Amino acid sequence: MLKKVLGLGLVSAAALGFTSAGALAQAKIEMKVAHFIVDQHPMSVWIKNWAEKLAKDSGGRIEPKIFSNAQMGPPPVYYDLARTGQADVTWYLTGGTPGRFPITELINLPYLVGSSEIGTKVLNDPALRAKYLEPEHKGVKVLVLFSHQPGQVHTTRKPVKSVEDMKGLRIRFTSPTVRDFVAALGATPVGVAPTEQADQLQKGTIDGTFIDYGGAGIAFKLGGILKHTTEMYSYVTSFGLIMNPGFYAKLPADLKKLVDDSTKGQESAIGKGWDSIDGPGKKLLMDGGMQPIKLAPAEDAKFRKIGAEVAEKAIKDLEAKKLPAREVYTLLKSLSEKHAKTSKNFWQ
Repeated sequence: MLKKVLGLGLVSAAALGFTSAGALAQAKIEMKVAHFIVDQHPMSVWIKNWAEKLAKDSGGRIEPKIFSNAQMGPPPVYYDLARTGQADVTWYLTGGTPGRFPITELINLPYLVGSSEIGTKVLNDPALRAKYLEPEHKGVKVLVLFSHQPGQVHTTRKPVKSVEDMKGLRIRFTSPTVRDFVAALGATPVGVAPTEQADQLQKGTIDGTFIDYGGAGIAFKLGGILKHTTEMYSYVTSFGLIMNPGFYAKLPADLKKLVDDSTKGQESAIGKGWDSIDGPGKKLLMDGGMQPIKLAPAEDAKFRKIGAEVAEKAIKDLEAKKLPAREVYTLLKSLSEKHAKTSKNFWQ
C-alpha cells in the first residue's frame, strides 16, 4: 500500500511538474513599448503592427502595451527608458541627446541621403552597423535604425528664397549636425524639443524650424502656424527602435529568435512609410496657409556648398577626437549612392 501511495504521489508530482512547466511555457510576457509620436504617424502604425505581429506569432505569449504620444516623457528620455528597463522597447531620437552618438549622427549631415528609404537602408547595412554604429549604443539591443525623409526650413513670417534670407532668423534644429548647418547659413540655431515647436513658433521665440513635411504637418500639427517652406530636402534625422537587454535575456529561445527575425528586411517598408507622408504633410501645411518655395538652381548650389563645408568641419572635429569619422562618412556616401539607384529619391 505504501508503495502504491508513494507511486501515486510521484505520478501526481510529475503531473504537477508538467502542468507547471506547461504553464510557464505559456506565461504571458508584457512588453512595454514607448515612443513620443502620435498614433496616426506611419512609424507609429508600423511599430503597432510590429508589436501585434510579435504577439500573434508568439501564440499570445508576448502581450504588447504601447505608450505613444510622449506618455512616458519628452523625446530625449526614450533611449534611457529602454536602457534602464522602464520600458522594454522604445523608439528614440538620436539627436535627442546631442553628442551621445557622434558616428551614428553623421547620417544627419547635409545632403547625404535623398530619402528615408535610402537613409534607412544605409543605417542598417550589416557591416556599418556592426563595426561603427552598434558600439555607440551601449546598454541596449538595437532592433532597427531608420531616418525620416529629408527636411526643409519652415518659417512663420519671412520667406527664405536665398542664403541671405537666413541671416538673423532664429531656427529650431534637430541635432548637432543640423545646428551647425543652421549657424553656417547665418541663422541662430535654437534647441527646442519637437513637442514644443508649435508653442515656441506661436510665441515668436523662434522664427522657424528645420523639419520634414510629415513631421510638421502630421506629427506635430504645425498647419496654420507655418507660412513658408523652402523645399531644400537637405538633411535627415536618425532614430532607432531599441530593446532593453534584460527583457530580451529573459525571453525563451524561440521568442528571442522571433524578435531577432522581426525587423530583418524591413528597411524598405519603413523608409517608404516615412517617404509616403511627405505629400500629405505638405498638403496639411498648405491648407493652413503655407506657401512652398522652390530654390533657384544657383541658390540651391549655395546651400549645398555650405552643407559640404559643414560636413567637412564635422568630420575634422570628430577625427580630432580620434573617431573614424571620415571612413564612416565615405562609407555612408557610397551606400547612399548605391541605394539611390533603387529607392525613392527626393532630389530627382
